[in-house]
Amino acid sequence: MSFWTPALFALFIWWFSTGAILWVVKSADRGGLAARKRAVLFALPFLGLGVWGYWASLHDTSGFGAYLGFVSALAIWGWVELAFLTGIITGPNAHPLPKFVAEWERFIRAWGTLAYHEMLLVATLIIMFLIDWNLGAANQFATWTFAVLFFARISAKLNLFFGVPKINIDFLPEALSHLPSHFRHRAMNWLFPVSVSALTFATACWLERLYVADGPGAIVGFSLLTAITALALLEHWMMVLPIPDEKLWRWMLPAPKPTQKTPQHHQGGHHGL
Repeated sequence: MSFWTPALFALFIWWFSTGAILWVVKSADRGGLAARKRAVLFALPFLGLGVWGYWASLHDTSGFGAYLGFVSALAIWGWVELAFLTGIITGPNAHPLPKFVAEWERFIRAWGTLAYHEMLLVATLIIMFLIDWNLGAANQFATWTFAVLFFARISAKLNLFFGVPKINIDFLPEALSHLPSHFRHRAMNWLFPVSVSALTFATACWLERLYVADGPGAIVGFSLLTAITALALLEHWMMVLPIPDEKLWRWMLPAPKPTQKTPQHHQGGHHGL
């Protein structure tokens, strides 16, 4: 079985799902808080399908089972991210960062902007691992997919906090307009080399597992994990390289409100699942 079919599938679903979430968020922005709440509510069936697909894939070791687990993890992840980007599940702090605060206070305030969202992700990941463990799941690709997305996102957020050269706020919804004040522009930070090294190592580990994989389910599953981890690695490099990655999705999005001013001092940056 070819590696490229699952890899291209992962690439497409990464691009399409990111664009779809951004489109829903930016469209809901035009309708205010009520529209954002409706968007999260109407997306609940996708969360339900994700939970069902995750459960159905636990003992399915076929190639279809691997695809089902992967897509189900993305559906669960996507709903949580939609709830965050619409400002429904964020954190207790919805205020811009004041000037001249101590570094420890800056971290606490930044944590407060997304605390509930992070705790929900942690709880979801723990529950998935516990279910896999207790049921002796033969197919754990859904949980590993969610884990890759979780740790890559934590790494990305920490890099934005410590500072990177490129920060894109073009796609930032109104509900999260306070977030950029917690970001920092820097040529480099100490965490970035650690992050890209860890993601490179993880990609290599999945490739090694793929090399020795036996059976179509394992081949598909480790191909998907390799691809999604490599994409997470690429997203990290997009924080420092002059790549206009925002063009991947800009054409999909609705036009901004006529009164909305697009910031000019942040160009390019980090997106994705």
